[in-house]
Amino acid sequence: MTSDLLKSEPVIRLACSLGVFTLMTLLETLHPKRERSFPRSQRWPNNLGVTLLDSLLARIVLPTSAVGFAVVVESHGLGFFNRVGLPAWLEIVVAVILLDLAIYGQHVLFHFAPVLWRFHRMHHADLDLDVTTGTRFHPIEILLSFGIKFVVVAAVGASPLSVLIFEVLLNATSLFNHSNLRLPRGLERLLRGFVVTPDMHRVHHSILSRETNSNFGFNLPWWDRLFRTYRPQPEAGHEGMTIGIDGFRDPKELHVDRMLTQPFRGDGSSRKK
Repeated sequence: MTSDLLKSEPVIRLACSLGVFTLMTLLETLHPKRERSFPRSQRWPNNLGVTLLDSLLARIVLPTSAVGFAVVVESHGLGFFNRVGLPAWLEIVVAVILLDLAIYGQHVLFHFAPVLWRFHRMHHADLDLDVTTGTRFHPIEILLSFGIKFVVVAAVGASPLSVLIFEVLLNATSLFNHSNLRLPRGLERLLRGFVVTPDMHRVHHSILSRETNSNFGFNLPWWDRLFRTYRPQPEAGHEGMTIGIDGFRDPKELHVDRMLTQPFRGDGSSRKK
């Protein structure tokens, strides 16, 4: 079963990612929350180009995926769940929750450690927010994130299946909550109790640092409330707020070459108070 999972993992992840990407693209086109500042033709080739580069680099540099690493962990009996017998379904649920908590902690760390922020701020420097922003991360941040994820998988002893489920959910929710989708108010309020919504995460992409440093969750919305980093709405409203980072507002910064060199330029802050 494990070998079958490893063989089918790329297909499952790609199919889910393309399916959610296509759905969110359609929905945000039909029901946009904000007017675009730049045409898709200017941003999308660059954002998706970085995403492709991330995938290629991860395959070249890393010997295995997170699911493959979970197979190694399981075969050596490492981690908490490989030492404690729990029903398979309960192990999956708890593992997904713990992995999501780890991603929340990683996100906070990338905001407050100056060296890490230099790489993460490329994600925030997008001047519009839509489904492609959910895949726009600096390649070095992607590699660092994999390293952190591997450590958590080893400590938790997460099963390969639970890691695959988590990876699919993380990708899907990132595409969903970065989308420019306008949800009905009642539905948005209901969903916000279970998953990070586009309105909730949009606050995190504000140019104001007090809003940027809030709503760190990607998947589950509970951590922000628990650790008091939750901010329900942007001060200027969703249509009036400014997306991006002060200091990287030139449209040239939307180009792939400028995105890749951005961590090595500027003062390391580039955030308004």
